[in-house]
Amino acid sequence: MRHQSILEYARFRYFKAALALSLLAGAVYLWHDPPLKPYGGTWLGYALGTLGALLILWLTWFGVRKRRYASRLGTVQGWLSAHVYLGTALLVVATLHTGFELGWNVHTLAYVLMVATVASGFYGVFVYLSVPGLMTANRGDETLEAMLLKIADLDREIREKALSLPDAILRSVNASLDGTRLGGSVALVVTGRDRDCPTAAALRELPETGKTLSGEAAKLNHEVYTLLLQKNELLARARRDLRYKARLDLWLYLHVPLAMALLAALAAHVVSVFLYW
Repeated sequence: MRHQSILEYARFRYFKAALALSLLAGAVYLWHDPPLKPYGGTWLGYALGTLGALLILWLTWFGVRKRRYASRLGTVQGWLSAHVYLGTALLVVATLHTGFELGWNVHTLAYVLMVATVASGFYGVFVYLSVPGLMTANRGDETLEAMLLKIADLDREIREKALSLPDAILRSVNASLDGTRLGGSVALVVTGRDRDCPTAAALRELPETGKTLSGEAAKLNHEVYTLLLQKNELLARARRDLRYKARLDLWLYLHVPLAMALLAALAAHVVSVFLYW
């Protein structure tokens, strides 16, 4: 059975609902009495504003719903599909609510935060639709833990073979064994590259220092070099895996704070409207 993505859920049920909502809001906006511009203070503006506020509250509630595993209010996949499509419809509803009038005030701040939150959500959809496939292709039949175990086994074999090599080669090898790290700073995890990786440095140095060797030592140096190549390939895969995981997680550190800021700005927007308008 072919995997069904959140965008296709229930034969695009929520895409159709979001499209119908957007078209209805647009049609009512165009139908609205022309002499009375349909900005936020008209009856249509209040109606669209109320609808937009309810959508924001419902969309925010998804963070609670996905952690309630015993809930019978639909599936998490269905909620996520609705979250994506109705979040997109919110752009239409909120924009029509503004009447295309923006300024330096709390009302525009709420609108800008809403757009930023939805935009970060679009990026999240892209990540969740693309990254899992990349992770599977990168891992193959292995988990990250299995890759780390293989690296540890290679380290033991490399150490045993390198003990008989000259000191210059042994120093490079030991730097690879003792100094190679996975993870680290956010930049290292997100990029998946470590330009100062001791294993990569050892791979650059061993062919040069090994030119002076001959016989059994040259053969042993080649074996160590081959093992380091295997280790470096496993390190690259492990770093890519960590990078993919970071991409799955990091966007939430933007999306969730933006959503919380949007709720605060929405509350200020609503209170100011009812107090001062």
